Amino acid sequence: MNETACRLYLITPPELDPAAFREILAAALDGGDVAAVQLRLKGADDDAVRRAAEALAPVCRDSGTLLILNDRPDLARETGCDGVHVGQQDTSYADARGAVGATGIVGVTCHDSRHLAIEAAAAGADYVAFGAFFPTTTKAAKFAADIDILEWWSELMVVPSVAIGGITPQNCPPLIRAGADFLAVVSAVWDHPDGPGPAVRAFNDAIAAALQNDG
Repeated sequence: MNETACRLYLITPPELDPAAFREILAAALDGGDVAAVQLRLKGADDDAVRRAAEALAPVCRDSGTLLILNDRPDLARETGCDGVHVGQQDTSYADARGAVGATGIVGVTCHDSRHLAIEAAAAGADYVAFGAFFPTTTKAAKFAADIDILEWWSELMVVPSVAIGGITPQNCPPLIRAGADFLAVVSAVWDHPDGPGPAVRAFNDAIAAALQNDG
């Protein structure tokens, strides 16, 4: 996931019907560039995760978008996902890497911790995720990250960073200018009043404008 410009990283709603969400996801990906989609179904049983991954994989593949599974490297490997994202309380990086192999993507949540991010990068993580940068209703945010962690990381490291937490097209420019490689978004896309396609377009327009102004 090494990129030179900031890109979108969509995270699925916490609950979804795979058949219906296929069309919603397709509409989002038709709206513009999306680097990756993370399937995040905390609390769902294994069969539900499998069904969702199998339903969404073709949609992502058709648009050239990576499909990342949250927390479950074993199911990521089984269902043919492109990789896995693990939190600090989830599977270890080593176990995740062992499951998805050398070519699979492993991303690691690092909250607001420079130490955790350095450890993850040294271990071989493909990206580190910082947040929450803004208030969010998607999940209870136990950590609040400052934008300067993105500046610090982008100046020192080549491993990409993902910014997460309450990000919208309106508040994302400072994150982009600070060096975030990816913007992880949930409700700002799925709950957008005009639908997910226009939401993705709005984010891509905001990214382009921020990078142009920064240049």
